[in-house]
Amino acid sequence: MPRKPKRPCSYPGCPRLTDGRFCEEHEKLENKRYEKYDRDPAVRRRYGRAWKRIRDSYVQTHPVCELCQHEGRLVPTEEVHHKIPLSEGGTHARDNLIALCKSCHARIHAERGDRWG
Repeated sequence: MPRKPKRPCSYPGCPRLTDGRFCEEHEKLENKRYEKYDRDPAVRRRYGRAWKRIRDSYVQTHPVCELCQHEGRLVPTEEVHHKIPLSEGGTHARDNLIALCKSCHARIHAERGDRWG
């Protein structure tokens, strides 16, 4: 299957070609800028250092996307999703978490209508 051609990095003045929006160097800078200026402070409080530890331990015990595994496909875990969102009273408890690949995670949020317009 042919791959999409690489495109220039979206960072102003960067001539590097990349598969994503930014090259590796500028992706880190953009993520840091987003965390500092664009992300809601309430979200930053809910997803701090404790969440990173919980997420990492959950990924160790669930290395494969649980929805894809149910369909017979083995896709590595890329996201840990809250079945009941924290904003709706959910917790970081293991029974409220599910390991997902990026496409399954995006599909769940698209179906809920709470992300990506």
